[in-house]
Amino acid sequence: MNTERLALLAVTLALFVGGAATLLAPTVVSGPGAAPSHADAVTTITADAGLGSLFGIALWGVTILFGGTALLWVVLTYVIGAGYEAPPVEYGPEDVQVRIMTVDAAAVVQETVDSLPDGFDDVHVIAERAIDVAGASVHVVPEDFESRAVRKGRAQEWARQTVDTDREFVLYLDEDSIVESFEGLPDADIVQLREKPRRTGSSLSFLADVYRMGVQVEQRAFARLSIPLFAWGGGIAVRSEVEDAVTWDRETLVEDTAFVWAAFSEYDIDFALSESICRNEAPPSLYEIGQQRRRWSAGNVQAAKLLPLRYELLTRVRNYAWALSPIVTLVVLPLSLLGASVAYGGALLVASVGLGLFTAFWFLRGVAYYGEGHAGWLLALPLAPLVTVVHSMGTVAGIVNPPEHFRVTTKVGGE
Repeated sequence: MNTERLALLAVTLALFVGGAATLLAPTVVSGPGAAPSHADAVTTITADAGLGSLFGIALWGVTILFGGTALLWVVLTYVIGAGYEAPPVEYGPEDVQVRIMTVDAAAVVQETVDSLPDGFDDVHVIAERAIDVAGASVHVVPEDFESRAVRKGRAQEWARQTVDTDREFVLYLDEDSIVESFEGLPDADIVQLREKPRRTGSSLSFLADVYRMGVQVEQRAFARLSIPLFAWGGGIAVRSEVEDAVTWDRETLVEDTAFVWAAFSEYDIDFALSESICRNEAPPSLYEIGQQRRRWSAGNVQAAKLLPLRYELLTRVRNYAWALSPIVTLVVLPLSLLGASVAYGGALLVASVGLGLFTAFWFLRGVAYYGEGHAGWLLALPLAPLVTVVHSMGTVAGIVNPPEHFRVTTKVGGE
């Protein structure tokens, strides 16, 4: 992990130092009577200052890394996931026990309980402190309960051991997971509900989640992979016997993804993406989204040890690609347009423009996912480069400075 941090820092430093040197380079005249040429300045500064080799390698390295990740996304989404439809519903609310995870956010939890469709008659709130919630049984995790898991995972493991159920499935919801639609569950061991974050504070945080929803269309391929690439725990249903076999008793910052990876590594089970949707909260501030993404990034890298080598490498590479992705639109593309392509080849301009268009496409795909009611957010398209920074800044922090403890993202309630 230390080597990975140093590599990420070195690449980032080389790009920004090289980029600054390029932009601040004095304009030179290439010959008698010739007009000043910034492209000549680029060539001169990189050669004379000895930055050319390192800067060029860093530019191409980031572009290739992000480009490869983008192409993989295309294959996952439009080749492997092509034509995916959720399996037919075979289990209704009467076959499901609901467990809503919280610390003590009574008002937020009440909204989630109230959103549950008719038919859910076995609803439990698993809390860290006593709260009052109408329409559900509230259980408080005792302080002396011992588990390798922490925070949410610890509470889930306590609930698994303590809250009896005779239902086929346990449906885990986060405290803010308002259920917008629920048609039932297909006959699969793990069923992922879709998410659709709602704006609660910072518009940039919300736009970053809109962007993420555009990328997350790749989930439709996960049911066709030998191991899903991640899981969202704000709405996930697990067959009861599978939960008891796998358990939540493991130390991790991403308990839901780690559970799915452990389940697929140890047992022959199947996965389905449901059409049901949960309207969870987008982080209310830039600080909160940074801390959320930081935990996700660090947790995924840590939990990747549960995976076969090829999947572990894939997970790590994807993490680094998303961490560095804003550099393509903030450094590589502008420098290409300003003349760095003279020094590093016109192919860099083509590649960087292509990846810039990918960034715009993911944002547009996210707006389309939300539907006509959110079409006004199309006007925010020029902010796409900034949105990628908001989306990825926590990923960088998670790799460079992983958190030591699980941190719950602040919820505000309402819409």
